[in-house]
Amino acid sequence: MPNPPLSLDAVNAMNETAFVASFGDIAEHSPWVARAAYAGHPFADHDALVASFHAAIAAAPHETQLALLREHPDLAGRARIAELAAESQVEQLGAGLDRLTADEFAEFTRLNEAYRARHGIPFIRAVKGSTKEQIIEAFRERLPNSPEAEFAMALTQVQRIIRFRLEDRVAS
Repeated sequence: MPNPPLSLDAVNAMNETAFVASFGDIAEHSPWVARAAYAGHPFADHDALVASFHAAIAAAPHETQLALLREHPDLAGRARIAELAAESQVEQLGAGLDRLTADEFAEFTRLNEAYRARHGIPFIRAVKGSTKEQIIEAFRERLPNSPEAEFAMALTQVQRIIRFRLEDRVAS
C-alpha cells in the first residue's frame, strides 16, 4: 500500500537531507534535481514545489539535462518492467506496457531503436493515463522531429512526469 501523501507543511519542515531522501528519486536516478529544487524551500504552495523542480531542470547545463534524459528507460523496451524504478514500473503497468502482444513488443522495440538512433535519447512520454495505442501514436508523430525539438519535448515530458509524481506524494 502506498504511503499517504505528505502535507506541504511536512515538506516545508524538512531540511535538505530529508528533502533529498524523500524526493531524490522523483527524477529518474537523478537526485541532483531534488537537491537543486530545495533552493525554492519553503514552498508557498504545491505549484511552487512543482515549479522549483521544473526550474532545477531548466537551469541545469545541457550536458546535465542530457544525462537526466538518458537515465529514463525505454518504454516497454530493453529495460524489463520488473527492473524499473518503482514509479516508472507503476506508470508503465498502468499504460498496459506489461501486456503487449508479440507484434506490439516488436513495434515498441523498433520505435525505441529508431528514436534513439535519430535523437540520441530514449523516447520520453509521461504515460500516466495513456494507453499503449496512444504511446505508439506519439512515437510515430515525434520520430520525424528534429533532435533539438525532441530534446526540448523530452525535458517537457520529464517535467510532466515530475508533476504527476509530486501530485501523488504531496497533498495539494
